[in-house]
Amino acid sequence: MRILGINALFHDPAAALVIDGRTVAAAEEERFSRRKHGKRPLPFSAWELPEQAAAWCLKRAGLRPQDLDAVAYSFDPSLARPTDTMGLDDPWDHLRLAYAREAPGFLQTALPGLDADIVRFVPHHMSHAASSAFAAPDADGSSVLVLDGRGERASHLAARRVHDRLEALRAQELPHSLGLVYEECTEHLGFLRSCDEFKVMALASHGTPRMLGELRRYVYPTGDGGFRATGVPWHELCAPRGPEEAWTQEHADVAASVQAVLEETMLDLVRWLHGQTHDTLLTLAGGVALNCVANSRIAREGPFSRVWVQPAAGDAGTALGSALLLAAGQGDDPEPMSGADLGRDWSDAELGAWLKTAAVPFDRPADIAATVAQALAGNAIVAWFQGRSEYGPRALGHRSLLAHPGHAGNLERLNDVKGREQFRPVAPMVLAERAPEIFDGPVPSPYMLFVHDVAPAWRERIPAVVHVDGTARIQTVERSKEPLIARMLGEFERLTGLPVVVNTSLNTAGRPMVDDPRDALECFGSSPVDLLAIGPYAVRRGDFFRRFEGTDDTDAAGTGAAR
Repeated sequence: MRILGINALFHDPAAALVIDGRTVAAAEEERFSRRKHGKRPLPFSAWELPEQAAAWCLKRAGLRPQDLDAVAYSFDPSLARPTDTMGLDDPWDHLRLAYAREAPGFLQTALPGLDADIVRFVPHHMSHAASSAFAAPDADGSSVLVLDGRGERASHLAARRVHDRLEALRAQELPHSLGLVYEECTEHLGFLRSCDEFKVMALASHGTPRMLGELRRYVYPTGDGGFRATGVPWHELCAPRGPEEAWTQEHADVAASVQAVLEETMLDLVRWLHGQTHDTLLTLAGGVALNCVANSRIAREGPFSRVWVQPAAGDAGTALGSALLLAAGQGDDPEPMSGADLGRDWSDAELGAWLKTAAVPFDRPADIAATVAQALAGNAIVAWFQGRSEYGPRALGHRSLLAHPGHAGNLERLNDVKGREQFRPVAPMVLAERAPEIFDGPVPSPYMLFVHDVAPAWRERIPAVVHVDGTARIQTVERSKEPLIARMLGEFERLTGLPVVVNTSLNTAGRPMVDDPRDALECFGSSPVDLLAIGPYAVRRGDFFRRFEGTDDTDAAGTGAAR
């Protein structure tokens, strides 16, 4: 079966292509449109489809729209209820549902040649669940927990995978929603809801949960696999923060309190689920599953011996999940994800042609990994553009900014480069076999979805990646899967004695991650990055800007000659 998955209704529009149960391609529309999250999650935007991402997925496989056997749309409007009957204040939601019902026609227009009759509506939370339970390795006979803002009529799903089926065990009806409560807190603290929730998680480390008792009056588990989460009087906890205002300790304490109540409620849900299934593996999906602090507490204190989180746990992942669920229902055997690198890539020749067209000075060193390691050892900031782009919000060594972890000032330096708040941490990248001696937490951790305690002996050695609470959100690297990154890490350790490199996303604030070579060159040219490693080629900042000083770089520009 050739199945195209589509997520479009709320936010993070995305497309994924599954052929005979195997994930061939997956991409988010923001990487093509250059609009963060693709669009705002408003009813008025529900008609917008991931047209460019869908077209690219088909092109990647050499398919036409008429070659598809099915299209899976990750929302089923027949399951939805009017928002006023669910206790939600969203008077325009009927418009969102109208757009959802018309999705087959919209898709037929967006993908000429597509038969609208092959479009299938797939329940939103089942799509989330399948994105995790069917994509995780060795997951037959596993439990799955989904938590997000909302779906058709619920905000949560507890389920179990048995072979090629998902069995729903419990769902929490709206208006109760852990995701919506966290979104409300995000907005109250002056950030953009449905976008900046990770900032609340980072700010929480700077506070104490002294308002936890008050929050427990409004957010708490019910002991039967469900919870209550609505009606929090945010103004009674602290004054709202304006988007341009400095945060205060009171704001940090509110963030810490909502983070704590989220964690303890999730732990109760996990324990209830394990009591129903007695499985050893738990998989997580939904936007709340991007909360790596909560994930780590579940892994540490929960009853499951193994926890796996979908790297595109937000709504983008439902494009993949809906396609996998439909494939399994048609008799295909879903294959686990091989990695998150499911997006676009370019050959060395194509990258060289981009650089020549841009008329930028570049060279082709004997080993780009060694060149980057040497630059990092000299405290350069490196833009790293290699292989296929990542699916999901984390930079995992394909579209990354790299730096030396041994200089504490590099945290502030990178946040300045990216235009971010200074309370935001950056992450360490480390070889999987070296991780346990430096970091205490779940390993392997290839998708940056857990936080780890940094061993005391290492905190002063790698201060740039140590958060204020002594933790780090690590990415472990397997040599067999990422040989180029592994070689760079090994050479950096040989030069510095440090087996860790700073890794943060290759973008600036408010912009999606870099995806194609033009994006990389624009980001490099507009921010103080010292070296762009794009495929096997190196573009150096000094050479890049010397053109504007009247020097003759005609020979260097675009020659591709090794140095």
